[in-house]
Amino acid sequence: MSDILVVEDKESLRGMLRKTLEARGYSVEESADAYEARRKIQASRFLVVLTDLRLPAGSGFDVLQASKEADAQAPVIVMTAFGTVDDAVRAMKEGATDFLTKPVDTEHLLLVLERAMERQRLQTKYVLLKEEYQRRFGLPKMMGEDPALKETMLAIQRAAATDATVLVLGESGTGKELMSRALHQLSARAKGPFVAINCAAIPENLLENELFGHEKGAFTGATGRKIGRAEMAHRGTLFLDEIGDMPLSLQGKILRLVQERQFERVGGVQTITVDVRVVAATNRDLKAAVERREFREDLYFRLSVFPVEIPPLRRRRGDIIPLAEAFLERSAREMGRRGLRLSEEARRTLLEHAWPGNVRELQNCLERAAILCDGVDIRPEHLRLGSTADSGPTLADVMDLTGPLEEVTARAAARAEQEAIRLALRDAENDSTAAAERLGMSVPALRRRIKALGLG
Repeated sequence: MSDILVVEDKESLRGMLRKTLEARGYSVEESADAYEARRKIQASRFLVVLTDLRLPAGSGFDVLQASKEADAQAPVIVMTAFGTVDDAVRAMKEGATDFLTKPVDTEHLLLVLERAMERQRLQTKYVLLKEEYQRRFGLPKMMGEDPALKETMLAIQRAAATDATVLVLGESGTGKELMSRALHQLSARAKGPFVAINCAAIPENLLENELFGHEKGAFTGATGRKIGRAEMAHRGTLFLDEIGDMPLSLQGKILRLVQERQFERVGGVQTITVDVRVVAATNRDLKAAVERREFREDLYFRLSVFPVEIPPLRRRRGDIIPLAEAFLERSAREMGRRGLRLSEEARRTLLEHAWPGNVRELQNCLERAAILCDGVDIRPEHLRLGSTADSGPTLADVMDLTGPLEEVTARAAARAEQEAIRLALRDAENDSTAAAERLGMSVPALRRRIKALGLG
């Protein structure tokens, strides 16, 4: 994947532009005519296209159209002679980002180019931040200071100094994504994007499309090329959450991405190469999943180059009160209520609880308490944890229930179906007939669902 495609029929100008851009650290691909440019745009992705308007085998308008069809967000800068400024104005109306008049001033070119790239970076950040706020899953900057967490934090710092693939392990709600974001921010890729995707929350038939994108016409409704998460993460970090729930049918493609940083879009034949660091996370025992043939052994070994385990909250008792106070302070600020504080009885209740839902359960608990409290002191009854240490978490404590109701329902149904079939197969020792009987469905129907969900 090159940064810039330069489309210019004059070899001398094309060479000068290439030398100028490469001197600034950009990687450059060249085309001498519109036909070749369209072919390269269809075969690969460019951060910016710089094209003359007057070209052999077509025109700059053809290049502009091809670029917009391939990636509507990619900036296109057109070059034009003084006498054809009207054409440049027309190109701007059709989607060009900017234009330059010939002879090209190299300093002005670099300024326009950086401005176009910055606009694209902001657009990408906007898309990713919008998704992050929709999830609305926040944690304090510090996950805690308990000694049980120090080893994990040191491991994250060591991993950040390398470009190795990292596997983050931990129970649901321990903050695996937060730790992965910290890893990204500490690494040399901090200026690049952090792109997250939850492998368990997206149906199998959509997951490959989300990860790798698709080409125009790949399926009904694919009216243009779509850039997947793997490409969005170019020069940054791709975070594969709940990798243990990745369907077997996709695990081979993930292995290739991890090993070679290559893939093809859905419906495409061109191999895409990206510069990404892969960080994966799971709350499942992947070794056991490998033994059950639910997870590829080669993928497991490639992912676990540098495993990092986050201890559950019950093993970090020293963090419970500081985290609770941080969550309470934030909830109070969001509700416009100042001065909320934990009573001594509430502190004891928090310390006695088992926290099976970990930090997420603690966060939800304090948000709930802030709503229920009429005064300034949070009391045990506001926490609604009960007096026993084995009280269980709510569904919200262990599952992502944010976003539109339709998406939440789809995620919950897909996860419930996967778990029900997996448990039935386990209890029936992988006997499809017995498992189908337990589930109240026919054997052919069960086999179709197993294949669709990537369970075997």
